[in-house]
Amino acid sequence: MKRLFSAVIAITLGLGLAGLTACGGGSSSTQTPPPAPSITSFTASPASITAGASAALTGVFANGTGLITPGNLSATSGVAVMVSPTATTTYTLTVTPTSGTALTAMATVTVNPTSTTTSSVTVDLTSSGPAVTNKLLGMNMAVWYDLVTNQSAIVSAFQSAGITQVRWPGGSDSDQYHWANNSQCNGGYSDPNDTFSNFVSDMAVPANLDVALTADYGSNAACTGGGDPSEAADWVTAALADNLTVSHMTVGNEEYGSWEYDLHSTPHDPTTYAAAVVGTTGYYQSIKTASPNTLVGIVVDADNTSGGWDNTVMANAKGSYDFVEYHYYPETPGQENDTFIVQQAAQELTTNINTLRQELTEWGTPDTPIYVGEIGGPYSNPGKQSWSITQGLYAGQVLGEMMNDGVSRMTWWIGFGNCNGTSGNDSTSLYGWQDFGAYNVFSDGSSEDPTCPGAGSVGTLSPTARAFQLFSQMGVNGQTVLTATVSGDTTDVRAYAATNPTGTALLLFNDNETTAEPVMLTLSGKSSSPNVTVTTYDKAIYDLSGSPTGTPPDPAGTSTWAAPTTASMGAQTLPLTLTLTPWSMNVVIIQ
Repeated sequence: MKRLFSAVIAITLGLGLAGLTACGGGSSSTQTPPPAPSITSFTASPASITAGASAALTGVFANGTGLITPGNLSATSGVAVMVSPTATTTYTLTVTPTSGTALTAMATVTVNPTSTTTSSVTVDLTSSGPAVTNKLLGMNMAVWYDLVTNQSAIVSAFQSAGITQVRWPGGSDSDQYHWANNSQCNGGYSDPNDTFSNFVSDMAVPANLDVALTADYGSNAACTGGGDPSEAADWVTAALADNLTVSHMTVGNEEYGSWEYDLHSTPHDPTTYAAAVVGTTGYYQSIKTASPNTLVGIVVDADNTSGGWDNTVMANAKGSYDFVEYHYYPETPGQENDTFIVQQAAQELTTNINTLRQELTEWGTPDTPIYVGEIGGPYSNPGKQSWSITQGLYAGQVLGEMMNDGVSRMTWWIGFGNCNGTSGNDSTSLYGWQDFGAYNVFSDGSSEDPTCPGAGSVGTLSPTARAFQLFSQMGVNGQTVLTATVSGDTTDVRAYAATNPTGTALLLFNDNETTAEPVMLTLSGKSSSPNVTVTTYDKAIYDLSGSPTGTPPDPAGTSTWAAPTTASMGAQTLPLTLTLTPWSMNVVIIQ
């Protein structure tokens, strides 16, 4: 009996242990469930194409097998899949795990219609227009932006965009700024790092910039009266001591306007202004004596009014100015309009330049160089249009118009240091994803100004900066403007042309927001080219931008403020037909 009882205990214990193991008590047989699938991003680049073009669909995902529909296209994480839809198509990425629930994400490729009419651009290679100058590639800078701390970003951004020259010390502050002690009257702010010596050593010299200065007409150093010509003379003398020749110096900034600081007994008066320019102790002679190679200019406003600012100053200061400086802001804050700025604003600037030429001719100085010292969209308080593709298209056409008009120099307002945040016009009636505006065309960076967080890291190029970058391919010293004639859709297609060290350069615009434009290019007397390259910045590139942290419109944060694209077409027979994508600027180099 004793032995039988022991056997029963052994059997019972064995069954108990076996049961415990079967219930998961043994760790050796534990099953870990497979990781859940994830999709980090699924994007189309470009998101907008013309019929016949291709887009890249890229999904970033894990823990599953990828499939893109329609088309049943196998997808690998991080690897682009090319598609060529003939109509606007929404693609779905499905990531299916070995077990469990699949995940999906969608991306849309918009197929834009193509115009049924092919426009023609004919370039007359025998024509000879004004000389091309790279001095159109200019930026303003101001004393309130810390140029020493941000030195490397400024220099890198300027070089990337092809900037060749700069205007200093910054707009209306010029008429209350005193360079010797880096201070301002009227409570104005100057960054402690922005001494003139630092400006020369940290920006002008390393970026190889030609320099224009604005002399203080509005105030003397004691802030008790109007400007002192000797202060301007001492300034160009100090520049020479720093091994810098100031190429241009303008007497005051917008002194025709009541908004400008002016401590003269009769402020904003053209007769008083002209009297300060002329004479042996006036601005002109004082500056020329100190620095003979510095050109001295006067401010003008293209008013074309009998007895107005321009006619009074041009008459009374005749013989005491080497150039005239003009500023152009075509929009009223809060009333910005995309159609106007894309299709009309640049051309209206040419109208104003022609008015200035008429005025100069009237006073016997028709060949006086014209310097566009400031230019932008609205004259103050810019909104989202300022960093949209729309202002980029405007800026590009301005560069083309100024090249054709033979303008000697241009500086955009402003390179760095003037973000406007959400204070401007961010209406949905204006195109653009961002909800901020800025005068500056290169990002100040969120650490410098967090009110424009979508502008990217310091030095990021806006669409306006991209226009300068494209134009730098054709704004080459020693070249000549050529006549480019457009026939067909003259509302949407704009063309500018010039000789180029490698052949012929064209700057082409499609000002239509939604429709691609076929354009046939003809170069007189030329039937072929060994190579044609096309560099493009357009609405599709702009659309996929502005999200370094990976939020819409660029969900992955991989195409933040992406650069223009360049295509080499190899040898081509001429005439050549190109299709210009909607809202695009294109530089075509034909060898």
